[in-house]
Amino acid sequence: MSQDSLNLCFFWHMHQPDYRGMDGVMSMPWVFLHGIKDYYEMPWLLSLYKGVKASFNITAPLIEQLNLYSDPLKNDYFLSLWAKEPKELEEKQRVWLIKTCKSTQYETMVKPIGHFRILYDKESLSEDELIDFEVLFILSWCGNYLRLENSFIKKLFKKEKNYTQKDKIDLLDTLTEFIKTILPFYAKLQKEGSISLSTTPYNHPILPLLLNMENAKYANEHTSIVENHISLRDDAIEQVEKSIKLFEDTFGSKPSGFWPAEGAVDEESILIYKQRGISWIATDEAILFRSLEDNTRENLYKPYDFNGVSIGFRDHALSDLIGFNYRFKSGKEASDHFMEVIEPISKNEDSTLFVILDGENAWEFFHNNAYDFFNALYSRFESTTWCKTVTMDEASKIENRGTLEKLAPGSWIHGNFDTWSGNSEKNRAWELIYQTKRDYEHHKENISEDIKKQIESHFLVAQCSDWFWWYGDDHITEFGLEFDTLFREHLILIYKLLNAHPPADLFVPIISHKSGASFLIMPQCSITPDIDGKVSSFFEWMGAGSIDESKLYSTMDRVRGPIEKIYYGQDENKIYLAFEGEINLLKTSNLVLEIYIEQMQKTISFSMNDEYNENGVKFAIDERIELELSKMNCVDCKQIHLRFEILQGKEIIQTMPGYGALAINLDEKYTANWFV
Repeated sequence: MSQDSLNLCFFWHMHQPDYRGMDGVMSMPWVFLHGIKDYYEMPWLLSLYKGVKASFNITAPLIEQLNLYSDPLKNDYFLSLWAKEPKELEEKQRVWLIKTCKSTQYETMVKPIGHFRILYDKESLSEDELIDFEVLFILSWCGNYLRLENSFIKKLFKKEKNYTQKDKIDLLDTLTEFIKTILPFYAKLQKEGSISLSTTPYNHPILPLLLNMENAKYANEHTSIVENHISLRDDAIEQVEKSIKLFEDTFGSKPSGFWPAEGAVDEESILIYKQRGISWIATDEAILFRSLEDNTRENLYKPYDFNGVSIGFRDHALSDLIGFNYRFKSGKEASDHFMEVIEPISKNEDSTLFVILDGENAWEFFHNNAYDFFNALYSRFESTTWCKTVTMDEASKIENRGTLEKLAPGSWIHGNFDTWSGNSEKNRAWELIYQTKRDYEHHKENISEDIKKQIESHFLVAQCSDWFWWYGDDHITEFGLEFDTLFREHLILIYKLLNAHPPADLFVPIISHKSGASFLIMPQCSITPDIDGKVSSFFEWMGAGSIDESKLYSTMDRVRGPIEKIYYGQDENKIYLAFEGEINLLKTSNLVLEIYIEQMQKTISFSMNDEYNENGVKFAIDERIELELSKMNCVDCKQIHLRFEILQGKEIIQTMPGYGALAINLDEKYTANWFV
């Protein structure tokens, strides 16, 4: 085996949808917030370690919106409210402002800041408390680079309360100056060779669906697609060409690679990339295994050529370990586990492993914004001889590679396009695009070239994958109605630019009102079920709380674990849990269920192929999994936090709950609850 037998390519995707409405103002602050927390910090952490390399994909809407923070009060609606004195806010503005501030991840971002936690839990805030709340909200989003290196940020953290209006304005000035340094920092690191940069078609569209909606059926014959769909091929080409130009204007050179939005590919889109000088792309392993006749796992660990374009296929499971599972481990435990998992891949000489995932949304679920994890991981690479990190540009030139005769259409989610088509809400959005496009084609001869350019720009924005992501019931957000409004506003504005009346149906919301907390139902009363693994009586678990795992992961998706729903409750002496899903897959001696009680720092584990009744824990598996946990395991605790993992050797099959730890108040009497 050669000294460097595994080429490891980390590829971080940095993207935000276009939040600009009819007035050009960003209606939500997520570009700013991830700017002060992630967009600089991710390459900065990498730069601390000599010889460690990675690749970053930066989308056009992100670039454009970062540049708008040269004038934040003009271009960001949230910040324009945040910067006001509390007495100047209208009640509706105040409510929305507080709602946005309370969208912060509680366990890892609110809880560590004591006074922020106190204010977060209050039902009403005085004007002075609101100023403190606003400042602490922004500080909670400041990443480790700012906390460690910026003297003004450090000073505000130490204060923690009694902030002034001047503190707010000085904080905003400090952070908007910092935002200006983000894109130049990427350019600097690319020039030095420690990172490579790529981009995505301009407004992050599902390019294969623009080219031919039938691709949705080619990828999944059972899906439903819009009737009388039309090809938006010209728009697809415009999405690619505009993105290349903006990238060149921003970083001084054309991109050599693309991450197709959502890893969505088909053969025609590859040809479009190739004809415009793109030498490599990346997508998910599901596409590779649908394109090959031989689905042996070892075939994943090399780049492939298709029609003259190099393709890197992401290892889905390893990417998800970082994105979803490692937040439950310490930085050292997570980095040790990752190295243990990838070492066997290095046994095959000259293997190349692609780990590709979102570069911004996962870290707020990690302790300390994943600072400990990345420092532990990157330091391991500096001292490991059997693995070297490479950029995507370098990986595309590796000699050990395969060749594909065909490329199956699909995306990084389940190898199909169902996340963006098929559901009635998603298809309704496509119908409105097609309807607007047909009306535009009918009237475009009567308008000026300048108006045409404006209209075409709104079409490109309306094709963004993010709108379709939030339609349907497969993803949940508290801001679904806001996303829906933004989508329809772009189409409405096209009619206004045509001097035509927008159709009435464009003013009707597509999205059903959904709460971001709908995956969680709190317990309503005490329960005492029999623990036998059987669905023996509806009344046994009546009034239990429930967690719907299928509705989690609102910011990303992954291969679902076998457990789909969790029920939980308690009586005076015991805690009860039930797990439903693909239970037959779990009845094997190879699998272990691990229960971790955070407050006690106690782990209980046992094989899942038999009953268990020891140490105050009773376990049964039949039609479903049922658990009984004695409160004697939780002595002197008023509240406990439980986590569950299904393990196969060292491999994590599923971590539950998907949102963090399950909090149970052991003193809960349910006196305020009732139901019929």
